[in-house]
Amino acid sequence: MSRTDLDIEPESGPPPRDDRAFLGQPKGLLTLSGLEVWERFSFLGMQAILVLYFADTVAHDGMGMSAGTAASVSAAYGTLVYLVSVAGGWLADRILGSYRAVLWGGILIACGHYAMAVPTTGTTWVGLGLISAGTGLLKPNVATMVGKLYRTDDDRRDAGFALYYMAINIGAFAGPLVTGWLGDHKGWHWGFSAAAIGMTLGLIQYVAGRRHLAGRKHSAEFALSPDAMRPAIRLIVTGLAFTAAVAFLLAAAGWLTMDRFVDLLTLVSVIAPAVYFAVMFSSPRVTPEERGRLRPYVVLFLASTVFNFILFQAYSTMILLASTNAETTVLGFGFPAGWYASALGAFEVALAPVVAALWVRMGRRQPHASNKIAIGVVLGGLSFLLMVLPTSGHSSDDYLMSVWWIVGSYLLLGLGDVLLETSGMSATTKLAPAAFAGQTMSLWFLSLALANGIQAQTVKLYDDVSKPAYFGVNGAIAVAAGLLVMAAAPWLRRTMHPVH
Repeated sequence: MSRTDLDIEPESGPPPRDDRAFLGQPKGLLTLSGLEVWERFSFLGMQAILVLYFADTVAHDGMGMSAGTAASVSAAYGTLVYLVSVAGGWLADRILGSYRAVLWGGILIACGHYAMAVPTTGTTWVGLGLISAGTGLLKPNVATMVGKLYRTDDDRRDAGFALYYMAINIGAFAGPLVTGWLGDHKGWHWGFSAAAIGMTLGLIQYVAGRRHLAGRKHSAEFALSPDAMRPAIRLIVTGLAFTAAVAFLLAAAGWLTMDRFVDLLTLVSVIAPAVYFAVMFSSPRVTPEERGRLRPYVVLFLASTVFNFILFQAYSTMILLASTNAETTVLGFGFPAGWYASALGAFEVALAPVVAALWVRMGRRQPHASNKIAIGVVLGGLSFLLMVLPTSGHSSDDYLMSVWWIVGSYLLLGLGDVLLETSGMSATTKLAPAAFAGQTMSLWFLSLALANGIQAQTVKLYDDVSKPAYFGVNGAIAVAAGLLVMAAAPWLRRTMHPVH
């Protein structure tokens, strides 16, 4: 298929008949949701077994890391994934355009998963690097493309994002089922192979449905001038080559160890959003009205960070806990520990349409976006506080808790995720300054990078403190943060117009 076939369309908007062709929503929502089904299938399918692969013994084809180190490295990988999203948003806005950024991001992700399917340590790290780069291109720009399907004042917007989130969590449910079974019965790299095939299917579906998308034109919306484009591309290529060379030399000299790399990513995850907010607040391209809407967005950013700090541990500490201290049988049927991650996706698939229908039914009477986000953060904290009960009162670490404790924790976490992520992504597309549209969505994903960066340090304590203390303290902090956002609701309602 030629580049012209993939990239160039005569018009940028979808056909008018598409506006209510998918359950009353634009048909482009079906195309983008279908892509995310397979992207989440591959990403979270791999994520469900990655920490187990890191922690498994070398004799069993694992990496032989301790539980705390495995969780920390897994979180550092997540940090890198979302840090790259800043570059992904900028490349879409200034060079590639949203459609091509998503397309090439998906290609890099697929190549990364195919690399991880090769059973060597070197290809594992190469694969994780490719997936990080690809996800940074794909994730912020898919969400931005969903936002472009709606007018800012369209009451279907939150419901559309809820349906989008329900669809992608079908992949989050199915991915761990497939990769978890293959990893447990055939080997970890068989699970990574399934993730590669899933991303390939997503790319085929995306290209086939491109005519239904808004913003699919060849050029970027805020493209650099031709004179600025060439130096920018040269600078990007040179910078990447220089960074790779320096990293190789430092690693060869023994200075750039895994622990130092994790610490460096955490530091960058803290600095990057602070710098990015400063740039957007001071940019002459941002109007005073847009600048006023960025202030409440800082609160939403911090709320997202706290919640996702809890959420991402569903694929690290919670999976590790399930693999050592939770039953893996239901009614006599045994299952891999990685299948617990599917419970989170299942709850989100089940709850997202209920939430979407509720918002449509309530219309203008629905809770303000800030209150939806605050409730999500509180539920995330409660999911960890719940784990204090089954992990308390044991004289040794060889106990097994009931399946339903972890399932119940994932139920609270899944409902919180539906409330926070759908409202947060929808609010982001409304609050974004026009000149930073794709990059503001990247800033939302920087909250995920910061959450992972903090997690990369915190999970190092997983082996050193008691499980009740670990889950109790983290859960209590999240609940307190959610209550603070609720307390700020009057100010947020005044300053977040036109978000309601």
